[in-house]
Amino acid sequence: MKAIVKTQKGPGFVELMDMPEPVIGSGEVLIEVKACGICGTDVHVLHDEFPYWPPVILGHEFAGQIVETGPGATLFQKGDRVVGEPHTQACGQCYLCRTGNIQICRMKRSPGWGIHGAFTRYLKMPERLLHRIPDNVGYEAAAVVEPAANTVHDIIERAKIEAGDFVVVVGPGPIGLLAAMTARAGGSRRAVVIGAKQDEAVRLAKARELGFDTLVAGGAIDPLEAVLEMTGGIGADLVVECSGSGAGIASAIDLVRKKGRICAIGLTGKQTIPFPWDKAAFKVCDLIFNLSTSYTSWDRTINLVAAGMLPVEKVISHRLPLSKWDDAIREIEAQTALKVLLMPV
Repeated sequence: MKAIVKTQKGPGFVELMDMPEPVIGSGEVLIEVKACGICGTDVHVLHDEFPYWPPVILGHEFAGQIVETGPGATLFQKGDRVVGEPHTQACGQCYLCRTGNIQICRMKRSPGWGIHGAFTRYLKMPERLLHRIPDNVGYEAAAVVEPAANTVHDIIERAKIEAGDFVVVVGPGPIGLLAAMTARAGGSRRAVVIGAKQDEAVRLAKARELGFDTLVAGGAIDPLEAVLEMTGGIGADLVVECSGSGAGIASAIDLVRKKGRICAIGLTGKQTIPFPWDKAAFKVCDLIFNLSTSYTSWDRTINLVAAGMLPVEKVISHRLPLSKWDDAIREIEAQTALKVLLMPV
C-alpha cells in the first residue's frame, strides 16, 4: 500500500512509498482510512522538531471503516465507522494510566510518530481506543474530531468555560478556530479571535465567516483597548492561547481579567521564553496547561459535532490525494490553507 513515510532522522526524509499492509493482533482491528488531517505535529516531524521513531508512516487525525477484526476484539465489527484516540502503547501501569490519563503516559507511542499512522490506506488500532461515528457525521468531519477533541478537553473540561464567559482566542490557525467554536458551544457570550497581519487573508477571514469578531495585533485598532471596551474595562473571562508565540503568550496576561483564566494550547518550540510573571501574579489569574485529549473529550466532541453545535467541517480548506502531500505542506506553511485532509481512497 502507498504511504507517506518519514524514513530517517533529520529535516526532510519524507516520501510516498510502498509499505506492507498491517497485520492485526489480539484486540486490534484493521481500518480502511477514508480521510486523515494534516496536523502541526506532522509538519514538525518533517522538520525534525518533534520526537519520532523512523521509519514511520505519518498521520493520526483519521476517520475510517473497520474491514477486519482480530482475535479477542468484541466491541466493534466489520463495517463500523470509527475514529480513534492516538494513545497507543501507554503502559497501563504508571500513576498516570491508573488515574485515567493515558494520553500523557511517558511510554505512549502515538500513530504517526511512535508507530505507523494513517497517511495510507490501512491502519491497525486497538479497539479500546475507538469511538463510533454517528450516521449523520461524514468521514471528512469525523477526521477533524481529533483536533477538536483537544479544544473540547482544554476549554470545556480543564479551563471549565462557564455560560456567559467573554472569550478571547489568540492565534487563528485551525486549532484557534476550533477553540473559538468550542467556546461558543460551551456557552460563551462572545468570542473574539486575534491574529497577526499575515492572518488576514485566510485565517481571520474564515473566523469572520464563522461569525466571530476579529482583531489584528499591530493593526489600526489595539486589541487590548478593544477587548477592554467590549468588557467595560474588565478584560476577558477566558483567554485561549493558541499562537505559541512569545508575543501572543505575553498578550494573554494583558487581555485576561483579574481572577480570570488562561487556557494554554499553543506550543512555542523553544526551551524558554520571557514571561511577565509578576503581572500574572497581580492578576491572580489561573493558567491551565494542556496536552492531548481525554477519553471523555472524544465522546463530548462527537456528540457536539453530531448535534450541529461544533461544525468542525468548516475549518477544512483542502482535500487532496496522498500523492499531493508535499503541496499540502507548502500550503499549510504559507498559511494559504487551514485544515488539509489527505484522502487515501
